[in-house]
Amino acid sequence: MTPDEYCQQKAVQSGSSFYYSFLFLPPERRRAITALYAFCREVDDAVDEPTDPAVASAKLAWWRTEVAQLYAGNPQHPVTQALVPAIIPFDITHARLSEIMDGMEMDLNQSRYLDYANLKVYCHRVAGVVGLLAAGIFGYRNPQTLEYAAKLGLAFQLTNIIRDVGEDARKNRIYLPMDEMKQFNVTASDILNARHSDGFSSLMAFQAERAESGYAEAMALLPDEDRRTQRPGLVMAAIYRTLLREIARDNFQVLQQRTALTPLRKLWIAWRTWITA
Repeated sequence: MTPDEYCQQKAVQSGSSFYYSFLFLPPERRRAITALYAFCREVDDAVDEPTDPAVASAKLAWWRTEVAQLYAGNPQHPVTQALVPAIIPFDITHARLSEIMDGMEMDLNQSRYLDYANLKVYCHRVAGVVGLLAAGIFGYRNPQTLEYAAKLGLAFQLTNIIRDVGEDARKNRIYLPMDEMKQFNVTASDILNARHSDGFSSLMAFQAERAESGYAEAMALLPDEDRRTQRPGLVMAAIYRTLLREIARDNFQVLQQRTALTPLRKLWIAWRTWITA
């Protein structure tokens, strides 16, 4: 199996909405974004899969060494090998890959966030930076496109947080700002024990409105001259906004279930968005 095939398999197996945004890209850009996605998946799994925090920390440290090896010209892992031809053409910097890993490391040291300002730091590292790298792979001429990409990445992560509240709680993680939980009379115990309430629905509606505002702000930032090249991000936004609205229609029943769109529906949204963007 070649490094590119390894990354492709990683993307397909994940079932992620990101995969559908890659489908219509030219081969060179598709290989680059698939390798970047596979990198994020590998690092995330390194932190999330081990039950022993010491093992997770060791795995993340290995990835930091491997990324250093990548930029020293001696990558060992299929994912870093697949990234090699993309580094220079698409400006995939060591600093940005390190910042993504910094975000993943926060999951080893922090399971609660006092307020949105603190949560936003985490979201930027694990998603906003990915958005910046993805924008470079897709191609842009106007620097304002990077502002759009970072804002869009933030909105994606907020959507993930809403979708995964129950799943994260089962790992003893709560990504909802504690001051906002207090505002809506929702306790950590309520979330950890999957107690749905009117207050919880209101709290989640508040989070969903923040995510929707993020999407709207991102779209307003995207320059017209880069709209065509940035279509993969627009595909992702269309899929994620549809998911967010499905969750809202279901009154945010996210504590005991995980809402998802079918592959066929994702493909339809991707195709429709691609040809109309």
